[in-house]
Amino acid sequence: MTLHSWWMFVVAVFLLSGTPGPNMLHVMTRSVAFGARRSMAAMAGCLSALVLVLAASAAGLSALLMAWPRLFEVLRYAGVAYLVFLGIKAWRGAGNAAMDLGSDALPMSLSAARLFRGGFAIAVSNPKLILFAAAFLPQFVDRASPQPPQFAILVVTFAAIECFWYGVYGLGGQSLARHLTRPGLQRAFDRVTGVIFIGFGAALLRVRP
Repeated sequence: MTLHSWWMFVVAVFLLSGTPGPNMLHVMTRSVAFGARRSMAAMAGCLSALVLVLAASAAGLSALLMAWPRLFEVLRYAGVAYLVFLGIKAWRGAGNAAMDLGSDALPMSLSAARLFRGGFAIAVSNPKLILFAAAFLPQFVDRASPQPPQFAILVVTFAAIECFWYGVYGLGGQSLARHLTRPGLQRAFDRVTGVIFIGFGAALLRVRP
């Protein structure tokens, strides 16, 4: 992998990661509810899933999807169902009650472990990430050179860029929370968020390997 190829990868991933999607929307809504610092557990869950899928790509994810094309369909419908579930939950305002952002303790109803699991689930169930890992990532790998170090560089680069955008959306969500103290605005935010999540789910129905 040449330096030029790496820079092309950096630019492409920076634009792709910064584009609003299920992961970034989830991070922002968690930050609205709990603050940027406490939503780091959700960010860690999303990032763990991302690194896991990218590592699977290095281990031969493309070959697996070609051998079992129905596996992608199962993952796709599972992802759609989960996004729609999140959309309905957000529309109803579940889990987004106003909280004291100055408190150091997580609310008993939603621990750091649950925030992590939620972030992990929404990221790992996104078939677009699987397609990216299987089709896009390998294009930047030089087949004539040792591949594991190249994949390691690409995965670390992707993770670093993703973390940057998590911070942007997390801080943005925390700032937005200050304007959602009125119940009417909070309800409107919940419903807009719900519609967007459901829209992401509907969009995934058209994704093909």
